[in-house]
Amino acid sequence: MSAPLPAIRALPSWLLGRAAARGRALVSEALAAEGVKMWHHVVLSAVADLGPVAQAELGRSIGLDPKDLVGVLNDLQTAGLVVRAPDPGDRRKNAVSLTVEGERVLRSCEAAALEANDVLMAPLSASEREQFMGLLIRISGTDG
Repeated sequence: MSAPLPAIRALPSWLLGRAAARGRALVSEALAAEGVKMWHHVVLSAVADLGPVAQAELGRSIGLDPKDLVGVLNDLQTAGLVVRAPDPGDRRKNAVSLTVEGERVLRSCEAAALEANDVLMAPLSASEREQFMGLLIRISGTDG
């Protein structure tokens, strides 16, 4: 007996969704071993790139709803990974920065995420990986 939905399973969007789900699962598992969730990693990475950064700007930059961002930041601050302090440019706003521990955890998360992506891409040769990444960038409408 063949798998159901052959027409659906032949769609690139279906296959990309399945690959994305597998990639998310691999990365989530790797981050969980570091004690971090996916959005925590995203926020840590964005703060490292932008920080100190106003909470509102941080949320806009990663596309996270402000209420959800507050929850993630609360988790990260409780864990000692970020600090929120009045923004020197506008004291009505909070600026978010990484702590030394936050920087260390981010490095561990980055290594874990790279390893998980290596597992995801393992069936491909180095040249196929490069080609695949180029194609994904083209169809995703991003610049990489």
